[in-house]
Amino acid sequence: MRKLLIATCGLLMAAACSPAAQEEKDIETLKQEIQEELSTAEGDFAVAFRLLDGSGEEILINEMENFHAASTMKTPVMIEVYKQAAAGKFNVSDSIQVHNEFKSIVDGSLYSMQLGVDSEEELYDRIGKKATIYDITYAMIIKSSNLATNILIDLIGAESTTQTMRDLGAADIMVKRGVEDQKAFDQGLNNTTTAYDLMVIMEAIANGDAVNEEADAEMFDILADQYYRDLIPAYLPENVVVAHKTGFITGVQHDSGIIRLPDGRQYVLVLLSKNLANRDQGKEAMARVSKLIYDYVIK
Repeated sequence: MRKLLIATCGLLMAAACSPAAQEEKDIETLKQEIQEELSTAEGDFAVAFRLLDGSGEEILINEMENFHAASTMKTPVMIEVYKQAAAGKFNVSDSIQVHNEFKSIVDGSLYSMQLGVDSEEELYDRIGKKATIYDITYAMIIKSSNLATNILIDLIGAESTTQTMRDLGAADIMVKRGVEDQKAFDQGLNNTTTAYDLMVIMEAIANGDAVNEEADAEMFDILADQYYRDLIPAYLPENVVVAHKTGFITGVQHDSGIIRLPDGRQYVLVLLSKNLANRDQGKEAMARVSKLIYDYVIK
C-alpha cells in the first residue's frame, strides 16, 4: 500500500511539473497579478488578452460586461468603411464633402460638432470642402476626430456597422449612433462594447479576416499611427508595434489593440474601465497591466 501511495504521489508530482501544468500555473499567476494591479485604482475594469500563436492562451476578466464604448467604436466604423470599399460602393481614395450637420437618432433634429470639445482640429478647417475617405478615416482613428466619425457614419450607416460586427463574431458590441448626439445620450442610447468583442475584431484585423488581407494591413497601419499612447504602449519598448484605438470620456479610459513583437509574434489586448475615481490612477494601473502581459509573452 505504501509503495502504491508513493507511486501515486510521484505521478501527481510529475503531472504538476509537466509543461502543460506549469503553463497553466503561469497564466493563472499572471491573471492574479493583473487583478492585484487593477485593485490599486478605484473603478470597474475588464481585460481581454489572447496570444495569436494558435495556442488559444488567453486571460479574460469581466470580458462580457458592457461598457460605454467611447471612441473604441471608431474601429468598427473603420472596418465597415473598408468592407464597403471592398464591395465596390466607393474607393477610400474617393473624395467626399466635409460637413458638420448631423441628425439625432431620437427625432431627426440637426446638431453640429463643437471644435472646442473635439480632439482633432484640422478637419474643421475643411468644412465645405472635400477630403478623401481615407483621410477622414485616418483622422477618426489617430486623433479620434468626432467630426470624421459622424461624416463616415453618415456614409456607411450605424446599423450596417453593427451587422458587420455580428458577422465577425462580436455578439454584443453596438454602434447605434454618431458622436455627441445629446438627445440620444440623454435617453441612454449609447454605443456600447465588451472587452471580448473588441478582442474578436482586433484579432480579425491581425489575421486578415476582418475584410481582406490588403484592407486589414492598411487598417493595421492606421491603428499603428495612433496619437494617444499612454495606456497599452506606455511602458513597452519602442521597437514593439502597437496598433490600437483608445477611448475616453468622464470616468472611462479604454484601449484596445494588436501588439506585434520584433520577432513577428502578435497578441491582442483590450483594457476597459468605468467609474474611475481617479483618472490618472486608473490609467497607470492599466498601463502596468499592459507591461505585465508583455513581460509574460516575451519570457
